[in-house]
Amino acid sequence: MPRLKAITEADLDAEQRAVFEAIQGGPRGNMGLVGPFAVYVRAPKVGDATQALGAAVRFGTALAENVKEVAICTVGAHFHSKFEYAAHTVLAKKAGVSASIIESLRIGEVPVFGDERERIAHEVTSQLLVNHRLSDELYAKAIRILGETQLIELVTTVGYYSLVSLTLNAFEVPLRDGMTDPFPALPG
Repeated sequence: MPRLKAITEADLDAEQRAVFEAIQGGPRGNMGLVGPFAVYVRAPKVGDATQALGAAVRFGTALAENVKEVAICTVGAHFHSKFEYAAHTVLAKKAGVSASIIESLRIGEVPVFGDERERIAHEVTSQLLVNHRLSDELYAKAIRILGETQLIELVTTVGYYSLVSLTLNAFEVPLRDGMTDPFPALPG
């Protein structure tokens, strides 16, 4: 059951409308008032900063889409964020992430990766979520495989999607029509 009352464009004040228009006019396209954006428009100052960071993370990094989606799905699965995981499994499939990896992440198993960059994205993401830092060994391996810029982008992606997942969970943002609930045993 959603915790926030549904809103429409007509309900938005001028500041909220500016955030909504930034979301709609940016690289995401016509999203509507769904998912985390239906929450962020309600707090325009942080909402605008959050949506801008999200656009940069999603559309402005050097990370390959499959690598980014492995990280995002790892975060969504970690937090059991229904909306996030459901939305990004579609994007992960489009980016070439295998169905077996997506399913392993969903059920909490370590996937078998054929792609070294996907593997390192999952290892870095998992270690940050569980240990809140990277071991020296994993850091060195990630720098070797991704390079400094992409590792910074990966860590930022993990942080941003952790914020999104927590937002979706805190406000019990419902799935859109047509989305499949990846964690049906959980409330929300």
